[in-house]
Amino acid sequence: MPIRRRLTLTYGILFFLAAGILVVINYVVVDQIVNQQVLAEGAMIQPSGQAGLRPGPSPGGAFFASSVNDQIGRYRELVMSWLLRWSLLATAMVGLAGLATGWLIARRALRPLQTVTETARKLSEETLHRRISLGGPPDEIRELADTFDSMLERLDRAFDGQRRFVANVSHELRTPLAINRALLQVSLSDDALPRPLRPVRDELLAANGRQERLIEGLLLLAQSEREVTVREPVDLRDLADRPDLPPAPTAGDPVLLERMVANLLDNAAKYNDERGLIEVRTAASADQVAITVENTGPVVPAAQVALLFEPFSRLERDRVGSASGAGLGLSIVRAIVRAHGGTVAAAPREDGGLAVTVRLSRAAPGGVTV
Repeated sequence: MPIRRRLTLTYGILFFLAAGILVVINYVVVDQIVNQQVLAEGAMIQPSGQAGLRPGPSPGGAFFASSVNDQIGRYRELVMSWLLRWSLLATAMVGLAGLATGWLIARRALRPLQTVTETARKLSEETLHRRISLGGPPDEIRELADTFDSMLERLDRAFDGQRRFVANVSHELRTPLAINRALLQVSLSDDALPRPLRPVRDELLAANGRQERLIEGLLLLAQSEREVTVREPVDLRDLADRPDLPPAPTAGDPVLLERMVANLLDNAAKYNDERGLIEVRTAASADQVAITVENTGPVVPAAQVALLFEPFSRLERDRVGSASGAGLGLSIVRAIVRAHGGTVAAAPREDGGLAVTVRLSRAAPGGVTV
């Protein structure tokens, strides 16, 4: 049961109990008052239910007192009956008012917690810069929100430091790799190079190329995990160079989105088979656009599809030993999609291969996403 409902029931029960106690006390007090003895012309009239009259000075006075005693008895019963009815009605009204008041008070008291929950739900690696910044008095909820903000600050610094480390290391490694490639190409490009050494030269150049692609992928992965600061109108159909497809307008960083589509197409081409099928589809709805790249290839187990989006993760043995990629293609796609607030999903084809679908917010006229 939600805590708001529990608080409301607690307030309502307390109101009902308080009203019930007041009704009982009021009933007892009034009953004692209306049942007091009354004097009439020398005769003391007894409360209803008690025996007759005390001796008076005249029979006429006794008859009058007896008549008055009957009237008073009926009046007492009427008063107590109406008192009980109105008291029960008042108890019900006070209880219902307590439930309504409890509902409103609980909503007001829990509103800061809802703010904390909504902020936590929207958080990801790309939005750790957000803070709750809860105002109000320095109470327990404010302390909880401030503690949560402090935790986000530490996480943001940790993730940012990790991204900077990857970017710096990748950047530092690019220069020696480029120098190595240049030295290999210059020193071993002579046609007089002995034939037995030529395969070694080619293998060294291929290994150097793989390392360069790995470093480029790490750099792009670190860049794509940051928050997108550039948002320009982009059509996914144009990025895929398929003018015959339906338009899919969105807004984002053109460079990153172009690399996203390029990685999807490159991944579909690298891990294809002899059938060589690559199909690209685009679609658009009122608030979303989508691009799907589908290819033939080896059968991918459905339970392991999610692993394809992890860095350096490959499923098949030929992918592990493949020289055509660094294992970062779909990881970069996922990072770019998340940075743009979209989603990416992959589904295996029954006859082998994969269908990867990216969904992004549709851009309204002027390049603003909706």
